[in-house]
Amino acid sequence: MDCDRNTVGRRYDRIAGYIPLLDRLFFLPRDLRRRAVGCIGLSRGDSVLEIGCGTGNSLPFLREAVGPQGHIYAVDISKGMLRRAGERRNANRWHNVDLTECDAGDYTAPKALDGVLFSLSYNTMPHHRSVLRRAWQQLRPGGRLVIMDAKLPSGPAAKLLLPFSLWLMKHTMLGNPLIAPWQELAAVAGGIEMTEFLFGSYYICRGTKPLIDADCADHSIAANDDADIDMAHRIAAE
Repeated sequence: MDCDRNTVGRRYDRIAGYIPLLDRLFFLPRDLRRRAVGCIGLSRGDSVLEIGCGTGNSLPFLREAVGPQGHIYAVDISKGMLRRAGERRNANRWHNVDLTECDAGDYTAPKALDGVLFSLSYNTMPHHRSVLRRAWQQLRPGGRLVIMDAKLPSGPAAKLLLPFSLWLMKHTMLGNPLIAPWQELAAVAGGIEMTEFLFGSYYICRGTKPLIDADCADHSIAANDDADIDMAHRIAAE
C-alpha cells in the first residue's frame, strides 16, 4: 500500500515538536540551511519560494537574504509544522513571509520567483518530479532552484547503511534514500552544481534557469510523474 499525501501530512504533524531532536539524530550539519540559502544567490527585494518549510528553520536565512523589501512564500502540507513556522514568523514580525498549507504540486506563487528552495523535503514527496516541474515553471529566467537534502554516501558504505536508512525513514521522515534528486534537477536545468557534506550524507544541488528556456526539459520528466509514487512511500506503509 502506498503512503498518500495525507499520510505524509499527518506524520509530520506528529513529529513537528521533535525536529530539533531529529536534526541531531540525523547529524544534520549546523550550517547546511544557511549554505543552501546562500546557493540561491538572492538579493534584497527578491521573491523566493520554500517548498517544505517545516517549522521555519530556514526562514531567518531567507529573510536575511531578501530583506524587508523582498518576499518569502513558504508552503508545507503539515498543519503542525506550519503552526510552529507561524509562531516564529510572528515573534520576529516578519510581515513579508506568507505561509500556505497546501500540496506543493498545487501551489502557484503570486509572482515570478527569483529562487526556489526544497528544504529536506524533496525525498518525502510521492510526486516529487511534478512538484519540481511546477516550481521550475514559476522560476524567472536566470533564477535558481536549490535542493538541500540527505542521501546515502557513495561506495560500499551505501549498501551497509541502506537497511538502517530505510528503517529509520519509515519510522520518522518517510523519505526515500533511493531516489536521486540531483539527476532530476539536472534533467530540468540542463546541468547542476552540487556540493556534498558529512562524507556524502548530505548535499546541496543548484540549477539555474536559462535566460531563454526551452520546454523540452519539462516534457522529458512529465511522462514519469505517475511512476514517482514510489518505494519511499510503500516503505512507510509496510
